[in-house]
Amino acid sequence: MKSYLLSVFLSLILVPFNLIAQQPVKPEFRAVWVATVSNIDWPDMPTTSSMVQKQAFIRLLDMHKANGMNAVIVQVRPAADAFYPSPYEPWSQWLTGIQGRPPSPYSDPLAFMITETHKRGMEFHAWMNPYRAVFNLNGSSITATHITRLHPEWFLTYGDKKYFDPGNKEVQQYVTAIVKDVVKRYDVDAIHFDDYFYPYRIAGKEFPDEAKFRQYGKGMSIEDWRRSNTDSVIFMLYRTIKETNSKCQFGISPFGVWRNSDKDPNGSMTHAGQTNYDDLYADIVLWLKKGWIDYVTPQLYWEFGHKSAPFDVLVDWWSRNTYGKNCYIGLGIYRAGSNEAWRDKTQIPRQIRKIRSTPNVNGMVFFSSKTFEKNPNGWSDSLRLNYFKIPAPTPSGR
Repeated sequence: MKSYLLSVFLSLILVPFNLIAQQPVKPEFRAVWVATVSNIDWPDMPTTSSMVQKQAFIRLLDMHKANGMNAVIVQVRPAADAFYPSPYEPWSQWLTGIQGRPPSPYSDPLAFMITETHKRGMEFHAWMNPYRAVFNLNGSSITATHITRLHPEWFLTYGDKKYFDPGNKEVQQYVTAIVKDVVKRYDVDAIHFDDYFYPYRIAGKEFPDEAKFRQYGKGMSIEDWRRSNTDSVIFMLYRTIKETNSKCQFGISPFGVWRNSDKDPNGSMTHAGQTNYDDLYADIVLWLKKGWIDYVTPQLYWEFGHKSAPFDVLVDWWSRNTYGKNCYIGLGIYRAGSNEAWRDKTQIPRQIRKIRSTPNVNGMVFFSSKTFEKNPNGWSDSLRLNYFKIPAPTPSGR
């Protein structure tokens, strides 16, 4: 009788613990950006060797898998070029050293990266830059078949770079065709754009799109006209992506401040020098309201207590403005050691805890991959042994 009562007692105690152990972990996006422009993250340096490229990417993936990541966001079109065989654009100079030169033995890096990523149970988001065409006029390798040579009338020079003219309707159709080609041919989980729409302002220089504005402005202010151009391509891309593959998501990673509250009562209590709405002409809130994107990843590369853009203030602002879409916070782990705040070993852990305690925020993305090789402030260890120790599924698209 005693043994029977003991077994009943133990079962009553253990049942709750068993239920807790069996409860699924809450979905959380845990990703890292892999920048290819200027060989920031991968490959370490340009090489024609497809074997060297593959080995380096496998090492990178294994590191992030061990740290608990469940997705990578890989830059596959940094400047009207390609890390895959494209019918529209040449091989990237940051892949093989010279724009237009394929890897050898011939291979498809994008197909390989997707396969290896999925093999590890991780998502692959294809990061593309819509309007940057020549990264540096003085140093970029440009092939004779590059789109800037085939259609020079589509481009504007600003600073030391060339950009597609966002007000050109042919440009919008071209960018859409590039994205459609990738979504159609590759099993990507998402198409991902960052903050580079209209370029960041250069002091004393106006973006030279006055001619197109006079042609198409139709009584609008130039600011509203520019925003309408960006709105048009975002809507066109979203519709094309979903028509081509309804399961493929479309995500945007904007600059961390939509608008300052001194310009708009709906803006954040910040004092950013430039903003998405007023300077980059990207009305990210409109796109969320309209449902033209599946997720947003604001780049909040500032610390708690930052005088112009405090991290916690912005997390709370984005939490209130997701409009039912997934929100993943971009974290600036690359800033480790850059000042007193980023020498504080608790900075990233506190940011993770803030994200997890904030409603409507579903995960985080770290910039960028290379930083993790140095394990700054022990943060790779913190992820592997604590914050990301228990695997989590990625949130579903909404």
